[in-house]
Amino acid sequence: MSDIQKTVQALEGIRVLEIGNFIAGPFCGMLLGDMGADVIKIERPSKGDQTRAMPPMINGESASFSVLNRNKRSLVLDLKQKEAQDIVLELAKSCDVFLENNRPGVLQKINLGPEHLKAVNPRIVYVSASGFGQSGPYTRRAGVNLIIEAFSGTLSVTGHSGEMPVRPGIQTADIFGALFATYAVLTGLISVLKGRGGKVADVSLVESSIAAAAWETAGFLATGEVPQRMGHQHRLNAPYQLFETSDKCYVAIGTPNDELFKRFMHVIGLANEIENPLFCSYVLRKQNETQLLAVVTPLIQKMTASDIEKELVAVGVPCSRMNEFDQVFDDPHIKARAVVTEINHPRMGPVKMVRNPVLFDQAGPSIQRVAPLLGEHTAEIMRELGRDEAQIKALEKAGVILCAP
Repeated sequence: MSDIQKTVQALEGIRVLEIGNFIAGPFCGMLLGDMGADVIKIERPSKGDQTRAMPPMINGESASFSVLNRNKRSLVLDLKQKEAQDIVLELAKSCDVFLENNRPGVLQKINLGPEHLKAVNPRIVYVSASGFGQSGPYTRRAGVNLIIEAFSGTLSVTGHSGEMPVRPGIQTADIFGALFATYAVLTGLISVLKGRGGKVADVSLVESSIAAAAWETAGFLATGEVPQRMGHQHRLNAPYQLFETSDKCYVAIGTPNDELFKRFMHVIGLANEIENPLFCSYVLRKQNETQLLAVVTPLIQKMTASDIEKELVAVGVPCSRMNEFDQVFDDPHIKARAVVTEINHPRMGPVKMVRNPVLFDQAGPSIQRVAPLLGEHTAEIMRELGRDEAQIKALEKAGVILCAP
């Protein structure tokens, strides 16, 4: 095998058309681009993807946009104009994937629905990510991340019992939807590879969030009991939660089997309680969690976070102090794994971002392109379609396209 073959990324040669905003569609497109796909991001004139306006801003460019849209090319089209719609269909002929996260029905109205793209390219994989899906009574209902978390039940099990639910600190619904959309894209590409034709995928963010609630939905569907908010405690296991330590820090401790529970009890000086009839099995510890916490919490509160973490980790008990993000990125393990990478942006200068979390033995995901300026690649892509400079200028004058200065 030649050196060139060895360095080809998994999705090199795959072309993706993305019409996406905010997170779900763009995060999926970013993952595909990291793996080598040529992702053409179609944006609207004037403002483009709405994330371009989201803080923090560095020299007029959004840091969030720069992360979500790396490894992409920006093509600006006014999709209200038929000539712009025709350009999309022309591009679709040579594309493998069409990815979008618009409200259902929007693209059908401008002749860019699955049936329209399939008519010009039967092998294309068409993936739609939306709040409530492409069918059903709520298909047209607006659904941003928080609303999806509320509707899907995610919020109902987040926070402390008897208190207002707590919004998760990250965009769970958008990210779950993006990951399932990526799964749909890759499955669709395999279908094409196996000669089974392109697929049309309908990814609902609501259903992605419901699917991710594996413990909660399994319990409810089996017993009919509605899952409740449990604060820091685990639904099935005890102890498995955050504890405050003597230095006013927090540690997460989990003992998901009997052996780990024994080791934990030895470390905190409660070996004599291991055979307590209330605590001697997985099921009993959960049933008697209140009594168990009354025994272990005072001893944990006498230890510092670093001491208990060091001692529990040494005997193989899952444990970690709760890190703030500055501690995360200063951790020697995260540094050794080179989780943070730096790239140069033409306007923002050096930009730090988190690398793709997948590591291959060779030719793994990488950042080959910084996030594009609005319309940066419009002229380039028009030339690839065979348009000459005069035609490009005419299209721009007519407002069909927009080229970056």
